[in-house]
Amino acid sequence: MSADKQLKMGAFMRPASIHTCSWRHPAGLADANFNFKAMVGFAQTLERGLFDAMFMADHVSLLNMPPEALKRSATVTSFEPATILPALAMVTEHLGLIATASTTYNEPYNIARKFATLDHISGGRAGWNIVTSTNPMEALNFGLKEMMEHDKRYRRGRECYDVVTKLWDSWEDDAFLRDQESGIYADLDKLHPPHHEGEFYSVDGALNIARPIQGYPLIVQAGASEIGRQFASEVAEMVFAAASDIKDAQSYYADVKSRAVAYGRSRDDLKVFPGNFVVVADTMSEAKAIKRELDEMVNPASGMGTLSVQLGCDASEFDLDGPLPEIPPSNASHTSRQKLVDKAREENLTVRQLAQFVGGAFGALEMVGTAETIADEMEEWLMTEACDGFNVMFPYLPGGLDNFVNKLVPELQRRGLYRTEYEGKTLRENLGLKRPKNQYVS
Repeated sequence: MSADKQLKMGAFMRPASIHTCSWRHPAGLADANFNFKAMVGFAQTLERGLFDAMFMADHVSLLNMPPEALKRSATVTSFEPATILPALAMVTEHLGLIATASTTYNEPYNIARKFATLDHISGGRAGWNIVTSTNPMEALNFGLKEMMEHDKRYRRGRECYDVVTKLWDSWEDDAFLRDQESGIYADLDKLHPPHHEGEFYSVDGALNIARPIQGYPLIVQAGASEIGRQFASEVAEMVFAAASDIKDAQSYYADVKSRAVAYGRSRDDLKVFPGNFVVVADTMSEAKAIKRELDEMVNPASGMGTLSVQLGCDASEFDLDGPLPEIPPSNASHTSRQKLVDKAREENLTVRQLAQFVGGAFGALEMVGTAETIADEMEEWLMTEACDGFNVMFPYLPGGLDNFVNKLVPELQRRGLYRTEYEGKTLRENLGLKRPKNQYVS
């Protein structure tokens, strides 16, 4: 069939797969998180598959898991995204490069400078995933005794965005004359220091780098709480959504799009990408066997460790075969925690069953099957306004990625649901997003 709408695709690299046991799969790379040569191959395969972007998640501490879970997690070692992505920019031409940078543990000037640099190096393919950080162990690495309170983190995050964008607009696009005859390098009439004074930041001077090629690198956000949705609707251009049910996804999609319109934006200014754990194989039974094999490798300690992270409390003392007890308030992600609590209550799950649910792919949306069945599901999500695309998570690397590109992408293209070539040169152009105007230029 031919479709007027087409799916966009991001790849969630953590910096490899999200599944707890992807590194243990017989066909997977045990060191994928920390193997640069392998990551070059992943990025180039994503580009061959015409993905919009590669997204590298990040955290600035070990995960707050019990030792029995932590020692089984490949996340104990991984590259720092803002360092590795410029290197990957040199071996790709079209793939967007998105990195996480926390507004809680980074200063706006540093964020603005790093992402402007990445945008110039990559020819306009950078994206900033704005997070406020929910891991209490991160606070201890930055001289704090405890994690900043949830709403305060978001206020700080919103102000950080304001300062970063002011810094990106420090110079007008044509400010650098580089006139060798006159000796004038820059037109200082087109320089706009932010002179910012706010609740959290005082930033006076201009950024010492030219305005990014995209105007601003793509703004990415994943908040699903009330304050997170507000933040996303005001400033985000790509939203990483968490929905395992199409009806919930449709509700979220309608909500954030309508909020964006209320802020004077177009619905198309914001693209919604639910996380999607995709296992594609030649037969349904083969795909299910891959997923089952991965899940059966998950140690109970890993499941309980992941459950503790998502609930924001130590679940190791809970009765494994009893119902989920009342969860005390915490500064963890409110939405992720509530989704698990609701699932446990609605489905009458024991703590053990809930831990098994999150222990592998963190309870993400799953599409497991053949190219045809998964294309059917993706088409339904796109056409019923549950998404604009997906943030794809692969079961193991490189095989899970290869199967997606070699089997599923051609089927989506055959249906007219997916591009056959990149539309432009920058990440914004490929996503159909406009280049922001400089806020200091009328």
